[in-house]
Amino acid sequence: MKTSFYSQSELKSLGLKTYGKNVLISKKASFYNQSQISLGHHVRIDDFCLLSGNITIGSYVHISAYCALYGGGSIVLKDFSGLSARVTIYSLSDDFNGRYLIGPLVLQKYTLVTKAEVILNQYCQVGTGSVILPGVILETGAVVGAMSLVKQNLKAWTINVGIPAKFLKKRKKNLIKLSQQLLEANV
Repeated sequence: MKTSFYSQSELKSLGLKTYGKNVLISKKASFYNQSQISLGHHVRIDDFCLLSGNITIGSYVHISAYCALYGGGSIVLKDFSGLSARVTIYSLSDDFNGRYLIGPLVLQKYTLVTKAEVILNQYCQVGTGSVILPGVILETGAVVGAMSLVKQNLKAWTINVGIPAKFLKKRKKNLIKLSQQLLEANV
């Protein structure tokens, strides 16, 4: 049967740090520094995604098409989190104030790069076209609406939207019980 996802033997040859069971990665996804990338169980990464650097992905995580994760400062996506299409996460960023040069080909002494870990805790979702900047932590259950810019931490069990992302309303927690049922059913 022909599939657009890597087979088990092809997954092994990718050189990922670790990966779990039922991992589906599109053959059209790109990986850089894949020896720093760890994937849990039941992970799906769709077409045209780019993952680079120190990235840890938990279980039951879906990364939709055209997402980019720049893990130079490390990125963590915990269990039951996910990214809609065209989400970009930066864990490092150049300083654009004009006092420094910008770009990966410039000697480091002429640049100022901010590196800071980005964490999406359990049950976090990020809407299509959103951007997350270095150092941001989405607390458990935080959600980001489509086309939002996240430049500060978001509180647990909230829905946040806009540029910059701001609190819209509280989020229900029913999915905790559903995820527990799912895990019990898979045992």
